Amino acid sequence: MTSLAIDLHHVTKRRAGFLLDIVSLQLEPGQVMGLVGANGAGKSTTMRVLMGLSRHDSGDVHVLGHRMPEHQAVAKQDIGFVSHDMSLFGSATLGWHMAFVRSVFPGWDDAYAAALVRRFALRTDLPTSALSTGERMLAMLLLALARRPKLLILDEPTAGLDPVARHLLLAELMDVLRDDSRAILFSSHNTLDVEQISDCITFIDHGRIIASESKEVYLDRWRRVHLDVTAATRFDDLPCVTDIVQQGRSAVMTTCAFTPGLEAHLQAAGISVHDVQRMTLEEIFVATVLRIRRERGQ
Repeated sequence: MTSLAIDLHHVTKRRAGFLLDIVSLQLEPGQVMGLVGANGAGKSTTMRVLMGLSRHDSGDVHVLGHRMPEHQAVAKQDIGFVSHDMSLFGSATLGWHMAFVRSVFPGWDDAYAAALVRRFALRTDLPTSALSTGERMLAMLLLALARRPKLLILDEPTAGLDPVARHLLLAELMDVLRDDSRAILFSSHNTLDVEQISDCITFIDHGRIIASESKEVYLDRWRRVHLDVTAATRFDDLPCVTDIVQQGRSAVMTTCAFTPGLEAHLQAAGISVHDVQRMTLEEIFVATVLRIRRERGQ
């Protein structure tokens, strides 16, 4: 049986004004998981717990088969971590940083590093303080990727990047996925980036995981259904209706359990279907968050 790249079980972490509450999460080798949440939802806290940078209060955390944070030194030999709030030594060049990382990690791949320098159009002889925001993020991605880690943990890596830098970063991540022994956990509030590269997607809100499915399941099950209704129309027996907006004789129903038979079910109930629309991942995320918050009275 293949060991999980990430295995969180009933993890809690309390800090000032925030609680990461009973988080359970698994990521297999070869998978990319997108962790989607609004700012302050708990994405960075989850990743800090995974990296052993913040000790959890309860539960079990294993990364690449190693218990965290007790065995973080061993685990981190095979983890590449990049965060939007990380920094480089501003007075040192990218070349200096590359030599330093090479001296610490025996898995460093000189040929791959040189290819990334060319692909990202980076200068190794300039102090990193002279790099743009996008160039610094690409430089940090280079320093992580050239080690050939088994697991990449990326915390909002596209935040603040221009379209070209975002394209280069995402294209390189998709290239990494050709090796099905590696795994990526990628957090963002930008659902377009997550949708582009992820196999499975986890929604987190107010410190709790509220949904976790494959990308295809989300996109296949969620629909907005435009209906022609009457004053006597009732929606009580319809499956998994997350929202209904009604104006006069028109209504828009959002469902998280669409099947081809739903239209026939509606017709049998005397409800005419005017149109069925697929939803974007962003629309699905917002609908999920709002439904959960209503249920919790938030």
